[in-house]
Amino acid sequence: MQRNKISFIVFTVLLAIPLCMWLCWKFTAKKKMVIAIVDKTVLTRTGQEHASLAWVLNHQRYTKNKSSLYNVSDDYYGFFPGSNEQFRLKGLERFSTTQLEQLSKDADLAYITDAYGIYKNEWFARKDFGERSNIIYGGLSTQDMQLLEDLKSRHKLIITEFNTIGSPAAEMIRVRFEQSFALRWTGWVGRYFSTLDTAIDKEIPHWLINGYKRNHQGSWPFKKEGIALVSDKDQVVILENGKHLNFPLPVITTEETYQRKYHLPSSINYSFWFDIINTDTSINKITSWFNIKTTDTGRAELARYGIPFRFPAVQTHQGKDYQFWYFSGDFCDNPVTQFSSYFKGVEWFKFLFLNRLDKSARKSFFWRFYQPLLTTILDDYYQQSVQPENDKKQPRN
Repeated sequence: MQRNKISFIVFTVLLAIPLCMWLCWKFTAKKKMVIAIVDKTVLTRTGQEHASLAWVLNHQRYTKNKSSLYNVSDDYYGFFPGSNEQFRLKGLERFSTTQLEQLSKDADLAYITDAYGIYKNEWFARKDFGERSNIIYGGLSTQDMQLLEDLKSRHKLIITEFNTIGSPAAEMIRVRFEQSFALRWTGWVGRYFSTLDTAIDKEIPHWLINGYKRNHQGSWPFKKEGIALVSDKDQVVILENGKHLNFPLPVITTEETYQRKYHLPSSINYSFWFDIINTDTSINKITSWFNIKTTDTGRAELARYGIPFRFPAVQTHQGKDYQFWYFSGDFCDNPVTQFSSYFKGVEWFKFLFLNRLDKSARKSFFWRFYQPLLTTILDDYYQQSVQPENDKKQPRN
């Protein structure tokens, strides 16, 4: 009898905790913040490439109007997948100059989560993911850039990340972005692979493998984990663990000042796509760095191509003129579900979602880095800029 009573109490507590967390979330005040989200790489309705952003917005109770929370499947500009290989294009390209100007007035900020786009081999019949093909839709457009410039002139927040200005963005648009925000893409992108053995990892793009083979007598000798780097001139550099690397993954490090401000770890592994961006440090501050931990052989291989082993991971400009962030990685693309966002304080239970044995886990990156960083950025901006403006618009009695 005593054991049954204890079991009942334990069961009740376990049921009550998530219920209380949900009720606390449900009755937390909503905060209106209009965000122009741009995602051109949406293969499914789950919106994987901007799902992490939607999670943070819903968890913090940010709304697109007075009452409605953001919907990951609908509330963005870009590529909208349908059934039977049908799709709709609802990007900023359909906006006139006047409409873009109005959007810059209405929106509090913009976040470009992915501008890479959708390609024929990816979309039609969902095959040959590793081969290059003609583009259906993608690349930073003139209209995207015009919105960013309009928002900048209005001193509003702009957040962008990996591949905003990479391929297939036109060079003219890329240069315009670089000049507007005092940074420059080196032309190099990279990614960690848990194995470079092509017989095991089918996610290694064929074009990457073929690009390496073209300049190495048809050879692909790699079997271990490592990092692949590719330039906009189709140069390919492979760093294999043991031979070129002392540690197989890129590591993001953050200085102590920014650790405290944004609640970030001193270092964390990063296992997805990134780009190598130079910046004007007289204008932009670097809050976090990518570090590639090379051997002497690996260091020499990087030097041969002019690739740095340490480069910005997160940079920002926070002035009275404008506010800007660039994340040099595909930070918004993480395997998270929206369900957990509906429980207040769920981040205190993040240990339940982490696999500490998996050093490359993207869920860990979301909980330990992206979620606290973006939450702090948005909360600070809302309190300092958005809420005061919303208060001014409230009718007086």
